[in-house]
Amino acid sequence: MTLAAFGTIWFLHLLAAISPGPAVVMSARTGVIEGMRTGAMLAVGIGLGGMIWALLALCGLAFVFQAAPALLIVLKICGGTYLLWMAWHLWRAADAPLDMGAQDAPPRSALSALRLGIVTQLANPKPAVLFSAIFLGTVPAGTGFWTYLAILMIVFANETIWNILVARIFSLERSRQGYISLKSIIDRGFGATLALLGVKIAAT
Repeated sequence: MTLAAFGTIWFLHLLAAISPGPAVVMSARTGVIEGMRTGAMLAVGIGLGGMIWALLALCGLAFVFQAAPALLIVLKICGGTYLLWMAWHLWRAADAPLDMGAQDAPPRSALSALRLGIVTQLANPKPAVLFSAIFLGTVPAGTGFWTYLAILMIVFANETIWNILVARIFSLERSRQGYISLKSIIDRGFGATLALLGVKIAAT
């Protein structure tokens, strides 16, 4: 596999990683509410979730979807439903005051943030379709184990670094103070965005 092929995979996936989606929304909200530490763990979970989708794509998930289209439909509906569930909880709690006493001690544990990142990423099956399309055009037959591992590391790095950056930006004091003053509006905005993404994932 050529260096140019690696560069193509890195660039195409980076564009997909930075595009607005459930992972970016959750990174932003976690950063502004729970801080950089929790946001970073969430980002690691998102990176691990991306690796899982990439691994499944390398194993031929596209052919499975072609052979059993109903499986992709089920995955989309389940993922969209999960995002709608999260959106409902955000919307319902939008008017609840933020506990400022918890700012220096994130209420979510590192393991919980990691798990949320993985689940949020896996709730969106579209990366599997994207990876399948990219890999079919760039990964030749007979590619070795170490090349597969390098591809998975590219996916993990793109997802994790970008979402850590998002969490960092939203964890800044100015961002946090802006959130505190507009919590109800911002939480409903996050909730509405997740709901729209959930519907889009389930319907397309």
